[in-house]
Order: sequence, then C-alpha cells, then structure tokens
Amino acid sequence: MGDAALRYAGVSVGYHGRPVLTHVDLELRAGQRLALVGPNGAGKSTLIRSVLGLAQVLDGAVTVLGRSPAAARGLAGYVPQNDVPDAGFPVSARQVVLMGRYRRIGWWRPTRPADRRAVAEALDRVGLADRAGHRFGTLSGGQRQRVLLARAIVAEPRLLLLDEPFNGVDAVSQEAIVRVLRDLTGAGTALVLSTHDLTVARELADLVCLLNGRQWAVGPPAETLTAEPLRRAYGGQAIDGPGGRLVLIEP
Repeated sequence: MGDAALRYAGVSVGYHGRPVLTHVDLELRAGQRLALVGPNGAGKSTLIRSVLGLAQVLDGAVTVLGRSPAAARGLAGYVPQNDVPDAGFPVSARQVVLMGRYRRIGWWRPTRPADRRAVAEALDRVGLADRAGHRFGTLSGGQRQRVLLARAIVAEPRLLLLDEPFNGVDAVSQEAIVRVLRDLTGAGTALVLSTHDLTVARELADLVCLLNGRQWAVGPPAETLTAEPLRRAYGGQAIDGPGGRLVLIEP
C-alpha cells in the first residue's frame, strides 16, 4: 500500500491543554480509506483537525506523511463541516474551486492555463462541468458539497480529509462523491472521513476507527462495526436493518 500517510501512537488531542480525545493508536497507509465513526461530540472533528495541526497533540506522537502535522498541511486537502461560502456572495462554482489552487498560485498572482485546466478537470470529476459558471449560491446542497470536494482535490493532495461529507447530501451527489473518493484512493491518495452513517463506513472504508472521548476500536469494518465494539463506543447496540443497513439502537 506504500508509505504511511498517518501514524498516531498513544495520542491525546484537544484544545488549550484540555483533552477531547485520548488513547488514539492508528496507522493509515497511502491509498487506504479510514472512516471515523462515533456520536456527536465524540472527537471526530478534533482528530481531523489534529492531522492539520489545528488541534493540540497533548500526549503521544503524530506523523503525517512523514512530517509534523503543521509541516504536512500543504500536502493535505480538507473539506470541513459547514464550510459553505455565503450563498448570496456572487462567486461561481469555478471561482470556488480555484480557491484550492491559491497555495500554488499565490494570492495576488494571475491564474495560469494549467490552473484553469486543473479547475475544469476537478469540476468534471465531480460531475459538475456544466455548472462551472453558475453562482455557487444557486446550486443544491449536494452540488455545493461536490464543488467543495473539487476545491480540495484541485490542489492534488496526498491526503484528503472530509468532515461529515454526506450530511444533507442527495443520493446522486453521494454516489458522485463516493465514486471520486474511490478513484482518488485507487491512485494512492489516503482518505480520512468522519461519518454517522454506519453503512457508508462499512461499504467505503478499509479501516474504521470508533471514537467517543477515546478510541474504542480500530480495524477493518468486519471487525469494528459489530455489536460489541459499537456497544462500547455508543453505549447502545447495532442490528442489521432493511436493505442491509446497520441500525444503531441507543440505550
């Protein structure tokens, strides 16, 4: 699978010296897909932010693409939760995606033909080439999420981080996003995503990390998305529901 994209060894992370998440031990290699699963407030977003050096590592050791998190930030693409430009702001889908090239271009330099081609290709990958000139605020929620994914991948990251990418997304957009993620990881990009959807985690991830204030389990979905690990992480139990979907029963 290639070199390690992430290594966490005995890690606690948090803010202002206070831990949010403890006992994190995991390794993710190039081309692998890691799903972070847990209830609201479990620490999923904090773990993703720690990969970028935006949350404190209070204990243990973290390496990202062989570097410290802050040093590796320019090699990672990130789609945070609720990171949606003002819907009323007059910016096109193309212009939003171009923001992902600013680190390469420089904020005040003109765009190059290579940058414009990269933006067009990123929009095409997410199935929105025909919406490039549309104002971002007029797009559906799922289309906006796909534009934000295109903004992340246009920088050609070695590691892609997505925080709850399927929240409020229609089925067509979810399928388009999953297809792009599979293509990217097939080409060697490492992926970390957080999700509440146990079925998405089971079907998409190579590894699942169960979190709730601490790491409760990490491993292949067949081992982690089972009754006992889920009971420990959630305090409830999971059953197989209609259509093969896992259903979590809260206590």
